[in-house]
Amino acid sequence: MEESTINPQYTRDQLVSLFDERSGVLGRYDSGRINELRKRAIAQFAAGGFPHTKMEKWRNTDLSKVLSHTFTFPMESDAGEADLNEVFKCDVPGFRTFMVAQLNGAFIDRGHTLGDAAKGVVVCSLSDAFKNHAELIDKHFGTVAELEESSLAALNTAFAHDGVFIYVPDNVVVEETIQMVNLINSADGVFLQTRNLVVLGNNSSLRLVQCDDSVDDHTGFINAVTEVVIGRNAKLDHYKLQNKNDRSALINAMYYHLESGAELSTNSISLNGGLIRNESHVKLNGRGAHADILGVYLMDRNQHIDNQVFVDHASPDCTSNEMFKGILDDHASGVFNGHILVRQDAQRTNAYQNNKNILISDKAVIDTKPFLEIYADDVKCSHGATVGQLDAEAMFYLRSRGIGIENARMLLMYAFAAEIINQISIPELRLRIDDLVKKRLRGELSVCDQCVLHCNAKEQKVAFEIDMSRI
Repeated sequence: MEESTINPQYTRDQLVSLFDERSGVLGRYDSGRINELRKRAIAQFAAGGFPHTKMEKWRNTDLSKVLSHTFTFPMESDAGEADLNEVFKCDVPGFRTFMVAQLNGAFIDRGHTLGDAAKGVVVCSLSDAFKNHAELIDKHFGTVAELEESSLAALNTAFAHDGVFIYVPDNVVVEETIQMVNLINSADGVFLQTRNLVVLGNNSSLRLVQCDDSVDDHTGFINAVTEVVIGRNAKLDHYKLQNKNDRSALINAMYYHLESGAELSTNSISLNGGLIRNESHVKLNGRGAHADILGVYLMDRNQHIDNQVFVDHASPDCTSNEMFKGILDDHASGVFNGHILVRQDAQRTNAYQNNKNILISDKAVIDTKPFLEIYADDVKCSHGATVGQLDAEAMFYLRSRGIGIENARMLLMYAFAAEIINQISIPELRLRIDDLVKKRLRGELSVCDQCVLHCNAKEQKVAFEIDMSRI
C-alpha cells in the first residue's frame, strides 16, 4: 500500500506537499470541476490548518493530543492481510442487511449483489464510481459539503479516493437495509480520509446504518465526510452506531440536502470512543421538507464527545425536530452545539431543539449551547438544554419499593436514554442497541465485544433484572 508517514510537527506542510506530489493520481478520473474543487480544497486546508481551541466551534474540543502521534497516511486502498471472512463474519444478530464493508478505509468487495440492483440501485466503492458513474459523481460530489466552514472537510475533499457510493433512482424503494461497516485494524496509527456519497432520487426510499468500530486498541484518526442528497418526496431512515476504542479519534461530518417534501430521520448512538465529533449539517431546501435529528451518547473514563448540529431552514413550510441526550461519568467531557437558522423566506417554519444531560460524577463536564437564529416572522421555534444528576425523588421512589441503589441508578439512566433508542424504527436494530446500552450502563462493554458485529463472540442475550412494568 502506498502511504506517507506524517510527522506531527510538520503535518500541514507535509500534507500540502503530498497533495502536490499525488494530485495526478488522486484526480486521474476527475472531471474539470472536481479537479478544481480538489485544488480549492487543499488551498483551504493550507490556509486554515487543523482546527484548534482558539476557534469558537472547537473551543472545547482539543485535537492537539491525538495529533501528537505519528500517523501513516494511506494513499491507496488496501485491506492488508486480514481474513475478511473472519472480520466480517456476521451481521447484527437477527438483523438482515446488505453489508457494505470497509477495512482501514478500503472498500471491500465481498462478492454480494444487492437485491434491488435490477432496479438501478448502485452500491459500490467511491473509486469505482469515479470511473463507472462519472456523470453522477460530477453532478453531486462536493456540492453539499461546505469546505469554507471546515478545514477537515477540505482536507478530506482534497484526498478523497475511496469510500462508499450509493445511488437510488427515482421512484425506487430499496427493500433491503444497507449497512456500512467501517472497521479499523492496524498496528500502525492510521490517518484516514473516508468519503461517502449517497444520492436518493425523487420519490425514493432507503434505510441506511453506518457502523464505526475498532477491532484492536491501536491509535487511529478517522476524518470522515458523508454527503447525502435527498430528492423530492424521498425518505431516508439513517442510523450512526459508534463503538471506538479509547485511543481513536473520529471526526464524522454528515451533510444532508433535502428537496421539497423530503423526509430525513437520523439517529446517532455513541457508546465508546476516545474522541468523537459528530457534525450534522441539514439543509431544508424545498417546501415541506422535514428532518428528525436525534442522538444519545454514553461516555466515561476520559472520553470526549462533541455533537455539532446545524439545521438550515432555507424554504417555507419546513419542520425539524432535534433531540440529543447524554450520560457522562468519571472524567468524561461533552459538547453540544445546536444551531437552527431560519432564513427570511422560510415562513411557517416549525423547529424544535433540545439537549438533556446527566452527569454521574462531579468530575464529568458538559458544555451545551442551543441557539436559534431567526429572520422570518411566521415561525414556531423553541430550544432548551438541561444538565443535572439523577432525580433524587425518583431514586427515593424506587428505593422505597425495595430496589437496590445500583439497580435504581441503572434503571433511571436506562429510562433516560430509552427515549432516543425507542425512536429506532427497525425492531431488530432497536433490540440490539437496547441490549448494548444496558451493557454499557453496566460497564460491561469490553474491548473484544465493543464491535456491534460481535464477530468473534457467540451472541448472548443481556438480561436486565428490573421489570419496568412493575414500577
